[in-house]
Amino acid sequence: MRRNVLVVVVAGLMLSVSGAWAQDEIIDEVIAGCEKEINTYCSQVTPGEGRLLACFYAHEDKLSGQCEYALYQGAAQLEQFAAAVTHVATECSDDLVKFCAEVELGEGRVGTCLLEHKDEVSDGCRQAMDDVGLEAAD
Repeated sequence: MRRNVLVVVVAGLMLSVSGAWAQDEIIDEVIAGCEKEINTYCSQVTPGEGRLLACFYAHEDKLSGQCEYALYQGAAQLEQFAAAVTHVATECSDDLVKFCAEVELGEGRVGTCLLEHKDEVSDGCRQAMDDVGLEAAD
């Protein structure tokens, strides 16, 4: 369980940098799965910066199976996200420097930049973008 909470925290930090790929439904699923725990143990916690996860960690021995499962699922999905970010960053490193060096990190701006230059990036970068399903947000 401790490893899952750590993975969620690390990936959550990555999500704040790479908003284009952020999966709000992951957060929504964890909140729904842990609603009882949030209301019982963490209602006074201000969400953000890992504080809610720290509260879960502090009450780890009291989490329901439903909440543990929601955290596990969220961690698994975030691990996949982290692998996708690493894959694209590795395959697109030269393209990121060439086309997106001046782009401010956060809120999906780098992903958007890559998408804007998709026809110009290397074949490996384009393939990595396709591999992970990087596409414009609706």
